Amino acid sequence: MAYKETRESHYWLRLLQDSEYSTQRQAESLLTDCDKLLKIAGCNLKPLS
Repeated sequence: MAYKETRESHYWLRLLQDSEYSTQRQAESLLTDCDKLLKIAGCNLKPLS
Protein backbone atom coordinates (compact mmCIF):
# COMPACT_ATOMS: atom_id res chain seq x y z
CA MET A 1 0.00 0.00 0.00
CA ALA A 2 2.88 2.38 0.80
CA TYR A 3 4.36 1.74 -2.64
CA LYS A 4 1.07 2.56 -4.36
CA GLU A 5 0.62 5.78 -2.39
CA THR A 6 4.20 6.84 -3.10
CA ARG A 7 3.70 6.24 -6.84
CA GLU A 8 0.62 8.44 -6.73
CA SER A 9 2.53 11.16 -4.88
CA HIS A 10 5.26 10.92 -7.51
CA TYR A 11 2.65 11.45 -10.22
CA TRP A 12 1.26 14.57 -8.56
CA LEU A 13 4.71 15.98 -7.91
CA ARG A 14 5.59 15.56 -11.59
CA LEU A 15 2.33 17.26 -12.52
CA LEU A 16 3.14 20.21 -10.25
CA GLN A 17 6.61 20.41 -11.76
CA ASP A 18 5.38 20.26 -15.35
CA SER A 19 2.71 22.89 -14.72
CA GLU A 20 5.38 25.13 -13.15
CA TYR A 21 3.26 25.41 -10.01
CA SER A 22 6.32 24.63 -7.91
CA THR A 23 9.87 25.84 -8.40
CA GLN A 24 12.29 23.54 -10.19
CA ARG A 25 14.43 23.26 -7.05
CA GLN A 26 11.44 22.36 -4.87
CA ALA A 27 10.17 19.79 -7.32
CA GLU A 28 13.57 18.14 -7.75
CA SER A 29 14.05 17.89 -4.00
CA LEU A 30 10.62 16.34 -3.43
CA LEU A 31 10.97 13.97 -6.39
CA THR A 32 14.36 12.81 -5.12
CA ASP A 33 12.85 12.05 -1.72
CA CYS A 34 9.93 10.31 -3.39
CA ASP A 35 12.29 8.18 -5.50
CA LYS A 36 14.13 7.11 -2.35
CA LEU A 37 10.84 6.09 -0.72
CA LEU A 38 9.88 4.13 -3.85
CA LYS A 39 13.15 2.21 -3.68
CA ILE A 40 12.62 1.39 -0.01
CA ALA A 41 9.00 0.35 -0.51
CA GLY A 42 9.90 -1.58 -3.67
CA CYS A 43 12.49 -3.65 -1.83
CA ASN A 44 9.81 -4.81 0.55
CA LEU A 45 7.70 -6.11 -2.35
CA LYS A 46 10.35 -8.44 -3.74
CA PRO A 47 9.91 -12.04 -2.61
CA LEU A 48 12.76 -13.56 -0.65
CA SER A 49 14.26 -16.64 -2.29
